Amino acid sequence: MEQGNYSFQYDVYDDISQLSEQDALLLATARKVTEKAYAPYSRFHVGAAALLENGETVSSTNQENASYPVGICAERVLLGTISSLYPGTSIQAIAVSYNSEEIKSDHPISPCGMCRQALLETELVLKKPIRLILGGQAGKVYVINTVRSLLPLAFTGDELS
Repeated sequence: MEQGNYSFQYDVYDDISQLSEQDALLLATARKVTEKAYAPYSRFHVGAAALLENGETVSSTNQENASYPVGICAERVLLGTISSLYPGTSIQAIAVSYNSEEIKSDHPISPCGMCRQALLETELVLKKPIRLILGGQAGKVYVINTVRSLLPLAFTGDELS
């Protein structure tokens, strides 16, 4: 028998002021766009913003509806928007933030499993790592250099061929 091991490193910043100007602006955009989320059921407002290789910034929010499982996360709304407006354009970084009426938004959150899969697929298709900047409305910020780090032993298209 062998044992496998998986670990990854990520950067932890005390707050947004420690980020580069470009990363701080992207996270500030994700924080601001949470105001546009449609989350009347969970009251958990998520915003995502991407900096594209062409210099454009695109943002999105989570969208819920009464058929609760049919809602879509901000990260997947973002990927669909980018794919539609800027097909084939690489994504340099994605910032994700949240705001809630129920809990303090003072720490980073991480994409759900479904979003991790979609983000990884996008990274693989574009053949370029996507940096993730994760933070609440205040507090610590995590920067992860590649989506691949968040989904070890991923199921990918390679398994289908």
